[in-house]
Amino acid sequence: MATVTPATISRSKTYDMVYIAIFAVLMAVCSWISIPMAVPFTLQTFGVFLAVGVLGGKRGTLSIVVYVLLGAIGIPVFAGFTGGLGIVLSNTGGYIIGFIFSALIMWSIEAALGKKTWVLAVSMIAGLIVCYAFGTVWFMYVYAKNMGAVGLATVLGWCVIPFIVPDLVKIALALMLSKRLAGVIKM
Repeated sequence: MATVTPATISRSKTYDMVYIAIFAVLMAVCSWISIPMAVPFTLQTFGVFLAVGVLGGKRGTLSIVVYVLLGAIGIPVFAGFTGGLGIVLSNTGGYIIGFIFSALIMWSIEAALGKKTWVLAVSMIAGLIVCYAFGTVWFMYVYAKNMGAVGLATVLGWCVIPFIVPDLVKIALALMLSKRLAGVIKM
């Protein structure tokens, strides 16, 4: 049986901090990669799903919180090399904040049902739905405040429907990579 010493605990916390930082940086890199389509999309959500899938609920959520905070204080970690509180408070900022709620939902499902592959897949889909819901409500509120009322169908057409298929592809890739990387990374 392994003995737990203060040095072991310290090393474990150091590994946690390093993995959290690495995945926050990975999310930034993913946000900078733009895939040109009729409606261009980034790999931001892929980074979110991969972080929670590999690191687990607690560490994955912390890496997403670090990512969002880095962007909020002005470090250009968001899509298009942008950052700042103005981006977070903009029409689409709710989708960025929604990443945190996605991670919390994924963490909750993991805590309740374990880390089986099907559980991770369900948690990623539930996380995506939560992100879409939070971001859409946020978009409607901010848009109405700045430009005037806008209908739900219109916002879904702008902000959700064009991204469903790419996001499902990102979930599939994140699911596949999560299982492979989780076995390689020491937790």
